[in-house]
Parts: sequence; structure tokens; C-alpha cells
Amino acid sequence: MFTERTSVGLDVHARSVAAAAIDSVTGEVLQARLTPSHEHIRSWISELPGPVAVAYEAGPTGFGLQRALTAVGIRCEVVAPSKLQRPSGDRVKTDARDALHLSRLLRLDEITSVSIPSESQEAARDLVRAREDCRGDLMRARHRLSKLLLRHGIVYYGGAAWTGAHDRWLRSVAAPQLTAPATKMAFDADYDHVLTMQARRGRLDSAIEDIARDGEFSPIVRRVSCLRGVSTLTGLALAVEIGDWDRFTGNTIGSFIGLVPSEYSSGSSRVQGTITKTGNNHVRRLLVEAAWHHRARYHVGAVMRSRWEQASPAARARGDEGNRRLHGRWVGFLERRKRPVVANVAIARELAGWCWSLAVMQD
Repeated sequence: MFTERTSVGLDVHARSVAAAAIDSVTGEVLQARLTPSHEHIRSWISELPGPVAVAYEAGPTGFGLQRALTAVGIRCEVVAPSKLQRPSGDRVKTDARDALHLSRLLRLDEITSVSIPSESQEAARDLVRAREDCRGDLMRARHRLSKLLLRHGIVYYGGAAWTGAHDRWLRSVAAPQLTAPATKMAFDADYDHVLTMQARRGRLDSAIEDIARDGEFSPIVRRVSCLRGVSTLTGLALAVEIGDWDRFTGNTIGSFIGLVPSEYSSGSSRVQGTITKTGNNHVRRLLVEAAWHHRARYHVGAVMRSRWEQASPAARARGDEGNRRLHGRWVGFLERRKRPVVANVAIARELAGWCWSLAVMQD
């Protein structure tokens, strides 16, 4: 329930901030154009009738402003943009109108706030996202190199690509076949980019392993790693991207990640479509990839036993139960001749619930 006297809405951009304040006692509306400086914003807010509550939309500017205002005793809410109520007939959008709209919604207590990560959680999140970007860069670099060779009729048939044998083939067989100096230079540039991305990925993986082994997220990583397909990298990414697991349940976490079907229903008709794909796409991709591991026959191998040794007995039992359940679901889908990609999304949605049950478990 909104209890402060003045509600402030901020439309925050990289180089400017539009501000609007509503005094609930007098009804007066104040608007201003501010700089992104936290000190400038704090000084403007300090001149308003207190107490004051502030809201701004989550975006690329991060949570620094929220932390700065909270440090001086001002309640600041970071609003989920996708949850903002907007009139369907409103066709005029300006920074000043957005700020005023935010202040009105805050005064009515009609906002949905996002979870604010701690500074350590945000730092770890930056690391796993840097690794995700590196993965994409490495994939694109490999594609460029392989397509360059394909245009010249050079194709590798010696097994799986991007292995040690493939790397030796690139240097000893593929490269000598390129006779034109310009093409040879293009090959060297693409090959060097592949090696650079591989080295960068290795450094990031080592840093992630260190944080997952000895850090505040280690207990959650050890528990969720009891599930097949959830490695240390995936476990840490889930821990830092989701953060506060207690705000979800096993049923609602799939909706947060965007793994639930969309629906268009009215009256007696009910139509379900593809998944919504809302929320955190990084977590969604990791869970979809992890779900494929549950298709194969379930047996506890050396890798899984090494992970179980790091977890509590309750987490091991829960992980084993989840692995059996998810493989059984795969078998059922295949017997019903479900399309594998559709079945895998359903498994990923249920896998999210099993990860939640392990994350909130007390050691």
C-alpha cells in the first residue's frame, strides 16, 4: 500500500532523465528534466515534500540509481516494463508523459517491481553473460571459417567437427589447398578468430568454475547439478539469473522463463499457441539444452556421481527422482509420437520446476 506523500516517476535514459512528481496532499504536479547524475537526482528529490517514493523502469541503465536512492533512505522501485498498464487508446509517447504515468501508477500502487540483485550477484551475472556472448561469437567464427572452405569445395569428412583431429586437418590439409593469397589471408584471419574465441571461452569457464566452487552461490549450484544436463556453468547461470527463487513456485517459474503456451481464449473457445518466450531468454536456452540430456537412457555415470558427492543426501535423492521422472516423460512423449522439439520444451518446463525444488531446498 502506498504510504508516502509524494510519488516520483523517472524516465531514465543514458544522457537524460525526465522526472514527474505528484503531491498526494495538494495534487500539485512537478516536472523536470534532469541529468543522469545520481547526485543531481537526489538533490531534486530532496526538495519535494516528504516522504517520497520513486519508480523507474528496468532497462540498460541498471540498478545503480536504485541503490543510490535506497542508501539515503528513499524507497525506490524498479518496475517491470512488460507489466506496466497502458491505455489502449494512448498513441502519444514522450519521456515526460512516461514519467508522469509512472508516478500515477506508483501512487495507485499498480506497479510490478523486479527483483533487485545484490552487487555480487550482478557481478556474477555479468560473467555468465559474457560467457554466453563468447559462445555466440565462437559459433559465428566457426561458421565463417567452415563456409569459407565450403565455397572452395573443401569439406571435412573425418568425424565430428571442431575436435583435435579437425584442427589438425584445418592446418595441414585445408589451408594448403587455398592458393590465392587473398583467400589464404581470409582463412588465417577467420582461423585466428576461432582460436581467440576458444581461448577467451576457456578463461571465462575457469573463472566461472572458481566462483561456483567457492562462493555464495555454491550451495545452489551443487544441488541443481544433481539433475542431468545441469553442469556447473548452467547451475551458476540459473542461480545468478533467477536470484530470489522464493518468489516462485514449481508451477510459476515456467511462466517467468517463457516456457508456457500462449493462449487466446474468449467465451467458449480456448486456443493455445506456441510458448510465450517472455522473461529471461538465457535461462530458457540453458533449460531447453539441458532437457535434451534426459532423452537418453538414464544411468548414473562417473560424472553424475562426482556431482552427487558434492551435494547433500536429500539433494541427491531429489535429483535422482527428477532424472527418472523426466526420462519417463520423454519415453511417454516418444510413445505418443510427439514431435521431439515440442516434447523437449515440455520437459524443459518441468525441468525448471525440479531446479526450483532443489534451489529452495535447505541443506
